[in-house]
Amino acid sequence: MPTSTGDRSQRPSKGVVRRVVALLATGIGLYVVLPSLVKVVGAWPKLATLSGVWLVVALMAELSSFTCTFGIQRIVLRTRGWFAVVTAGLCGNAVTNTLPGGDAAGAAVQFRMLSAAGVNTDTAAGGLAASSFLSVGGLLALPVLTLPAVFGGPRVNHALAVAALVGVVGFVLYVGLGVVLLGTERPLVALGRALQWLGSKLRRHRPPLVGLDKRLLVQRNEIRRELGREWRKVLLLVAGRLGLDYLCLLAALRATGSQPHPWLVLLAYSSAGVIALLPVTPGGLGIVEASLSGLLVLAGVGAGNAVVATLAYRLAQYWLPILAGGVSYWLFRRRYGMAAPSGS
Repeated sequence: MPTSTGDRSQRPSKGVVRRVVALLATGIGLYVVLPSLVKVVGAWPKLATLSGVWLVVALMAELSSFTCTFGIQRIVLRTRGWFAVVTAGLCGNAVTNTLPGGDAAGAAVQFRMLSAAGVNTDTAAGGLAASSFLSVGGLLALPVLTLPAVFGGPRVNHALAVAALVGVVGFVLYVGLGVVLLGTERPLVALGRALQWLGSKLRRHRPPLVGLDKRLLVQRNEIRRELGREWRKVLLLVAGRLGLDYLCLLAALRATGSQPHPWLVLLAYSSAGVIALLPVTPGGLGIVEASLSGLLVLAGVGAGNAVVATLAYRLAQYWLPILAGGVSYWLFRRRYGMAAPSGS
């Protein structure tokens, strides 16, 4: 018996189902880490007792870290302008860090804004993917830098040492994946065809996607050529993004009066960053607070100072950029209005 139009309209769409699932996953994740999150947030009044000089250093370091991120995106997007890259990046970051399952939504917002600003759609898609790939790769490389501390530095907590070794294994696997995707065509073609099939299934009332595998190869080759020409600058920016973000955490710790061993803090920072890659809550909300404060204690920081330093770090790294995202959207609207994404 055929289904009536009224019956179909009453069925929840796939998008609604995905949002409900993402919301449930976020709720469960926040419930698990709620005690740690409440403990960190409850330390807000103690921010007034921190060193103002070191807090300024932390904020400037995080601002510089975001600047490095946008510098990377300018290279992979093959554009010289800053305005569209920065405003779209801040808006996408704000959406990612506030919505359940916001990674996809944030990337979509950033993509649409770049397209409205005149960036070619294929270039925007490929560039954003390359930027994410470089960001994750840089984060996974950090445990490799901590090996001297694990094997020859100060006494390292067993849990931190294990986290570092697991991170090294993850980095090796990630590098292998990157070599395969950048150096061969068959896996990328298979990925493009799979995405093309999935996209066509999800877009039943739109024209089917065609030629996605070839477009991926074209973008991969162009990005590879661009990275080949600018590899020194890209490497410097990737290192700068992570190094300055780490400096923000170190400055937050110094603001509390703590002076832990930098290598041990790097171990805690890299381990918490890898944990935050799990898309359980928006922007790792609660996950980062729980893991980072606990890992800092293992690195030799007092429990109270670890909580306050984590709060100060997250203020600069998470909360203030969300506010900047709202301002960026207003500025973007003033310049570009509601222009539809370009299909070029």
